[in-house]
Amino acid sequence: MILCPMPRTILVVDDDPHIRQLLVFAFDKAGLGAIEAADGEAALALVETHAPDLVVLDINMPRMDGLEVCRRLRGGEGGADIPILFLSSRDDEIDRVLGIELGADDYVVKPFSPREVVARVMAILRRTSARAPNTEDGRDLSHGRLWLDLDGWRALWNEVEIALTVTEFQILRLLASMPGRVFSRDAIIDRLHGPGFAVTDRTIDSHVRNLRGKFAKAGADDLIETRAGIGYRLGSCTGA
Repeated sequence: MILCPMPRTILVVDDDPHIRQLLVFAFDKAGLGAIEAADGEAALALVETHAPDLVVLDINMPRMDGLEVCRRLRGGEGGADIPILFLSSRDDEIDRVLGIELGADDYVVKPFSPREVVARVMAILRRTSARAPNTEDGRDLSHGRLWLDLDGWRALWNEVEIALTVTEFQILRLLASMPGRVFSRDAIIDRLHGPGFAVTDRTIDSHVRNLRGKFAKAGADDLIETRAGIGYRLGSCTGA
């Protein structure tokens, strides 16, 4: 008997019912399950009761905006590691960058193509598909005091686990795979999303800043080095 994999569930959060309907239809057509919420409070409740695999989250919503929803998810146990894709307007780049700094994995600018949203969601889900540990052949990367459990999607510094988003872990894994190599921002974008995705250099900078901040609290001040005008590489990782 062949067991079919359980369909992934996407939570669509937007105060515009037409956008919700459009995305729910697009996800259904792509073979993904979808649930929807019209505001932030309803979204938080659905995360708790339905444990979605990913949240598509509008930034500009009344009462509780998407940034606050993201902040609460990242600050709580129930949604701390759920991937988040933001929907944002063209004129709120500051909010988009802030969303990335709060722990979002990606964003799409309105007006958008439903196919682009589905493609980005599928890309994020592919990156999370390796989260289940492989008990037969564990893999890891280590450099100095840094240790990455690739199958378990865990990052540790001095044997203390550091909570990372999907995208943060992917960037760190890329840098740790070749510690001496400097990766340009374009190279990082291509490795994470594939060519053609409209991700800005500033978005990559925000993810790297998040990584540095999280590890700095554990004493890893030299985690990632910046090579001016070129990109990033893994540091010596010999901090306290």
